[in-house]
Amino acid sequence: MKQTEKSILIQNYLDKILPNAGCELTYNKDYEFLIAVMLSAQCTDKKVNQVTPVLFDKYKTLKALNDADIKDIEEIIKPLGLYKNKAKNIKNIASDLIYLFNSTLPKEKNDLTKLTGVGNKTAEVVRIEIFKEPEFPVDTHVARVSKRLGLTKEEDEVTTIGTNLRKIFPKDKWIKLHHQFIHFGRYFCKAQNPSCKTCELKNICKNHAK
Repeated sequence: MKQTEKSILIQNYLDKILPNAGCELTYNKDYEFLIAVMLSAQCTDKKVNQVTPVLFDKYKTLKALNDADIKDIEEIIKPLGLYKNKAKNIKNIASDLIYLFNSTLPKEKNDLTKLTGVGNKTAEVVRIEIFKEPEFPVDTHVARVSKRLGLTKEEDEVTTIGTNLRKIFPKDKWIKLHHQFIHFGRYFCKAQNPSCKTCELKNICKNHAK
């Protein structure tokens, strides 16, 4: 099957089972979302959503976060793991936004990645959610689904996977597909015990073929 035919098949099926897939992190302010994404590294969105309301209710502004006792931040986010490093990132992000960007979340990827603890993937997720800019960030779910469906090679790294997905799918579909790939990988095409029996993409799936 040609990649064009495969891409249409995938889009149609994901639209069928996940028509309203979107970001599951909760937030009220732009910078809160950025921090939530940073906190979600090696952690589930569900756990992050349990912690961030406590954090942002206590520290309601960037200045409050910047001035906060790091030990208190650590205690609040301790359930997430890697909490010591993430607590430092929270304070540094607040400081960076205040002093480098006049307390405003920047839009451009190059500026976002200047913020402490913000890598390329986090920057792209922020650009999608906050600024509605077309990106196709690759997390573990997106990578797994892409490899299983033959959209990229098994040995491909994140950068290559992202490049391939951008070539295969139309730009105006990137944001929606990014969310759909995540939800598909999280709830259907799971790392362990994927729902192959009911999946309409199993005929093009390398994992099912095995």
